Amino acid sequence: MTKFTSENKMNAAIHYQDGSESIKDIAKSLRTNHEVVRICIKQFEYHGIRAFEKDYTTYFVQYKLGVLNYMFENGTSPNETAVIFNISSSGLIRKWRIQLRQKGVDALKSKKKGRQSMTKDNQKSIKKQTQTEESVEALQAELERLRMENAYLKKFNEL
Repeated sequence: MTKFTSENKMNAAIHYQDGSESIKDIAKSLRTNHEVVRICIKQFEYHGIRAFEKDYTTYFVQYKLGVLNYMFENGTSPNETAVIFNISSSGLIRKWRIQLRQKGVDALKSKKKGRQSMTKDNQKSIKKQTQTEESVEALQAELERLRMENAYLKKFNEL
């Protein structure tokens, strides 16, 4: 299975609607699974050209719950639900369903990604770490000094 552009998806849907090729023939020409082509055709039927525009969307919890409720109430599959709501991947809906079942509604909340910004709390913890590192070094130096003193006294008693 290969990735193909939105132009390829649109051409596949148009060829199918013209009746010039079957789904399996289109899939062979694109070197992909016929199920992928079928989903592209359904998306085109529901949403037209807009279905193939790239859309980087952050889905909110209420929207995710609405999609899942629709799927449960109407008995639609994740593929059909993705087509109806113009969601790029049915795998996303499956993931939401699993998260909802395993961890509840809180699992559907979007989590921040990336590195944390430096806040006052982080700066304080960094200062504490450097202080503890310095105190550890001081303790190790004192331990070394005491060991040397102990060894000196042992040598002195042997004489």
